[in-house]
Amino acid sequence: MSNKFEKLDNIVVTEILVEFINKVIPELKRLMGEEKVIRTENHKHSNQMHNEWLSLKEAAKYAGVSYNTFQTFRQMGLKVCEIGNVKRVSRKEIDKFLETHSY
Repeated sequence: MSNKFEKLDNIVVTEILVEFINKVIPELKRLMGEEKVIRTENHKHSNQMHNEWLSLKEAAKYAGVSYNTFQTFRQMGLKVCEIGNVKRVSRKEIDKFLETHSY
């Protein structure tokens, strides 16, 4: 007789677990999706913090101008770091240049 009760207990426990899992999995998927969004935003912020120095193309995009216009900015006095063939400009320098030439 106890064998029947054990089987019934196992069935009840299994049904309870299945019901619990069916409730928990959608919530976990939702939370994981939110976590993915948070990680993506943190990654973007982290890249911005570490990417203070930009290539000339990146700098033109950052300033919101064409590459040719950015070259004009250089002729107007925008400071660019040149080491060999590598040219970089800091975001701070771009901001300062644009602020100086705004009216």
